Amino acid sequence: MKNLLQLFIISFTFFLFHSTANAQNLSNQPVIAVLNIDSKGLTLEPSQLGDIARTELSKLDRYQVMDRYDVDYVIEKNEFNIDKCYGKICMIEAGKILKTDKMLTGSAEILGETIVVTLRLIDVGTQSIEKTQVMEFLNLRNQIQTMISLTVKKMLDETIDENVVSKLTKKFDYESAVNFPEVDQLNLSGPRMGFTAFTGELSKIYSDPNNMGGFDAFPLMFQFGYQFEVKYLNQGDFQALFEFIPIITGLDQGRFIPSISILNGMRSNRTGWEFAFGPVFYGLKRADGYYDDANTWHLRDEWFLENPDMDNPFEIESRLDSRGDITFASGFVFAAGKTFKSGRLNIPVNAFFIPNKEGHRFGVSMGFNASRFKR
Repeated sequence: MKNLLQLFIISFTFFLFHSTANAQNLSNQPVIAVLNIDSKGLTLEPSQLGDIARTELSKLDRYQVMDRYDVDYVIEKNEFNIDKCYGKICMIEAGKILKTDKMLTGSAEILGETIVVTLRLIDVGTQSIEKTQVMEFLNLRNQIQTMISLTVKKMLDETIDENVVSKLTKKFDYESAVNFPEVDQLNLSGPRMGFTAFTGELSKIYSDPNNMGGFDAFPLMFQFGYQFEVKYLNQGDFQALFEFIPIITGLDQGRFIPSISILNGMRSNRTGWEFAFGPVFYGLKRADGYYDDANTWHLRDEWFLENPDMDNPFEIESRLDSRGDITFASGFVFAAGKTFKSGRLNIPVNAFFIPNKEGHRFGVSMGFNASRFKR
């Protein structure tokens, strides 16, 4: 019981000391008041902008921020008009009436394609402007709270998120829900072209002459097509998307190999890096046949033409063959790449890999498109 009483006394003493320390620390903070922030071209009223600035200032815990209702009460009691009170002289007079150490004033206005936020910190005691901070943002009106928050933090040398600053200030930064908030879809569809290479048995088959079931081709082929892109998530640093990519391969060598890939991918809004994966479907010629003891490929009918009275002792299997019938096959593709930007021009560069037991396929593709927006 004695130990329990001692523990209670120690805990109560610590709590009392901590509360006293916090109260003293709070009392040592300078008092600041925010009236209205001038609004030019925005739908928000000056009083609403003032409320936003007051809220963002309170979050930093640097000042004792005077409550809005207390400000209104003192101002009305002294019959002081704050409707056009944005300048230094007026703010100093208001600060003396409110008995504050600091006053915060400023403006937010639309200038062409930008929103300019200007904040001034006024020292009532010295009757001088202590700090001024000006920041220019893209004309993203529903991001005004974030703009004011960034301006307040920068003025007071607080840490700010440079990625958010980039999204709000750089016109051609990677698109996201921050810098394109009114856009439902950013359509990055466009042409794709590149090369694909074949390995293993696939490489041999494509290289073999036609009379051996090959394609008499070099196992590195040009391909071109078009990417159709649909985004279903565009938040923060990432966006998720579906990609539909029809491709034709081999026209440079007199071959026609169609395919379509259906990929699910993720892209970084900050860096442009992305990866995707999904099924690929393609049309090709396949035939039934067998390998003899010398590992030479034959069509299935060749055995019965040469040995009509004997059963074929070799295993019959299906294989890619230029003499066969057109069939459809499937595979799985893994892709990764990066989109480079030049103004509104996007230049995606991607590498892909398609594993297969007959031989792998891999390649590189690139394309180009301009940012187009769909609502």
